[in-house]
Amino acid sequence: MASSALVDKLEAEIEIKSSAEQFHDMIANKPHHLHHASNDKIQGCDLLEGEWGKLGSIIRWHLVLEGKARTGKDTVEAIDPDKNSITFRKLEAEILREYKTIVYTIQASPKSEGSGSVVHLTLEYEKLHHGIGHPQALQQFLLDVFTDIDAYLTQPNKV
Repeated sequence: MASSALVDKLEAEIEIKSSAEQFHDMIANKPHHLHHASNDKIQGCDLLEGEWGKLGSIIRWHLVLEGKARTGKDTVEAIDPDKNSITFRKLEAEILREYKTIVYTIQASPKSEGSGSVVHLTLEYEKLHHGIGHPQALQQFLLDVFTDIDAYLTQPNKV
């Protein structure tokens, strides 16, 4: 019973102006372009195994989190283009010193009225012990990146 208290989930949503399909395409199929949209947070990424946007692919991220340059390695655990959803599992990262697992799902859905979309972020994690807090810095980092992606996708004359 005690270990189940170590398993938890954070969820958040943000509204964006870009379409759910555009947003999902950028996250799933073009993560190597994210540094164009969010260069103060994402310095780049490398495809280590597989293909962009494919199940089982492994990506190494180069990013700046909480003011520090970091690297991390994720695998694409699930992808559903019809639902504009992708799920990543952290394989290597400094944050895994405090968490046994971190899995995050990003799903973009068209807004029911008007234009734009809603991006839903779900972070599921297991802490190594009770003294560890929620990974709110990671959650905020991802939400900030989503805002940057939206600004990039909706800028005039975007190539």
